[in-house]
Amino acid sequence: MSGTVDTIPWDQAATMIDLEGRAPIIGTIRDCAMHFALYKPHARDNARVLLTVPVHRAGRRTRTWILEPDEIAVLTERLQRETN
Repeated sequence: MSGTVDTIPWDQAATMIDLEGRAPIIGTIRDCAMHFALYKPHARDNARVLLTVPVHRAGRRTRTWILEPDEIAVLTERLQRETN
């Protein structure tokens, strides 16, 4: 999973959505990762990122447009590694 998520460029346009209907965050993958890092656990469980370029995932035949919370967490960890 992290192999494909790690290749998403930080400046790729993306939208963070919330399954509970809060206002979306429209920006870049980097913006979404930064906001996700600030979320409380409940909000993290309900967050998804809508991509502008689909990514491959292990075990799936087609590319997908949405990142799940565990994949967004990988991006957040990558951001922390790269900024330290």
